[in-house]
Amino acid sequence: MAVKERVGTVVSDKMEKTVVVAVESRFPHPIYQKTVSRTTRYKAHDEDNACRVGDRVRITETRPMSRHKRWAIAEVLSHSPKAEAASPDAPAQEVSQ
Repeated sequence: MAVKERVGTVVSDKMEKTVVVAVESRFPHPIYQKTVSRTTRYKAHDEDNACRVGDRVRITETRPMSRHKRWAIAEVLSHSPKAEAASPDAPAQEVSQ
């Protein structure tokens, strides 16, 4: 059986070792053929607490880790610009007066 993978955006990182990832699926309406967007939110395991809000990530299905958590972060595809500026290891900008 194939491993399920999804690509989405981190919308919450307030929990320890867990992030909430929003995955948007787009499909044509069966009758009207207009493109419909549907967003599904998954709780995913983030062992290193590396993800921040706005990051694009790939998640993979895994064994149940808690009541709601059945996905894990496979890789971070891109970091959000706000997350890079707020990270503690980013070089601090000097203020000149």
